[in-house]
Amino acid sequence: QVQLVESGGGMVQAGDSLKLSCAASGQTFSVGTMAWFRQAPGKERDFVAGINWSGGTVDSAGSVKGRFAISRDNAKDTVYLQMDKLKPEDTAVYYCAADTDPIFVRTDSRSYTYWGQGTQVTVSS
Repeated sequence: QVQLVESGGGMVQAGDSLKLSCAASGQTFSVGTMAWFRQAPGKERDFVAGINWSGGTVDSAGSVKGRFAISRDNAKDTVYLQMDKLKPEDTAVYYCAADTDPIFVRTDSRSYTYWGQGTQVTVSS
């Protein structure tokens, strides 16, 4: 099994920055692609950004392109989400997810095997 623990969420104002971290533990040898999803109240869980094991493939949602950047440090079994120029519509619970496939970055949440508990990000106007 793999455990994912997110950190770095909080309450900020529009235009501010936050950096989320997600540390994996347990059977981390099975962790491939990692991604961030978010879920606002009353809405579905949406893909935000993903990165494959090597870091050579990165994908992000159109709504965050140019503002959010995903990265990973395999030596630390950690993935990061740098969020700049935050907007009120970015308010959501942010979840870290891990896939066993190391190659592809999938945007469907059903493709991911492991999930963190989530961290709240609140952006005020």
